[in-house]
Amino acid sequence: MLDRDGPVPIYKQVADEIRKKIESGELPAGAPVPSEAKLESDYNIARTTARRVAQELREQGMVYTIQGEGTFVGEPGVPRQPRKTPIYQKIAEEIAERIQRGEIAPNRAIPGEKVMMQQYGVAKVTVRQAVALLREQGWVFTVSYRGTYVADPKEWPVNKDR
Repeated sequence: MLDRDGPVPIYKQVADEIRKKIESGELPAGAPVPSEAKLESDYNIARTTARRVAQELREQGMVYTIQGEGTFVGEPGVPRQPRKTPIYQKIAEEIAERIQRGEIAPNRAIPGEKVMMQQYGVAKVTVRQAVALLREQGWVFTVSYRGTYVADPKEWPVNKDR
């Protein structure tokens, strides 16, 4: 439980909780540290506070960060635990499945960035990677200042399940 009125800054309290998880082995070397979005939702803190948590843990030598991939327990070079599929690919797969099932019809908008950030507990850059992948695969197209829409089924990737 965070002491929001006490003398210890919130980011230090959250960093201490994560440090305890690292020291206890709950977060082993190479394991990903919770994302900024996850820290935000779990601890009801601002994104800047969540960012400061990672900075604090890096300064303590507990974690290292790889841009675009996340923050991991240990020193740089410690082998990371393999992720089966990057989160942005999982998000893209889920949206593609919803399109295939007809939950999101052609020429209708897919969920917006903010909705997906909240739904999946990820940063904006991760959502944008997922949408870029969907666009690259032919599932969606983007109209500037309007949104991203489901493409015509003729544009969808060839899939033996359809």
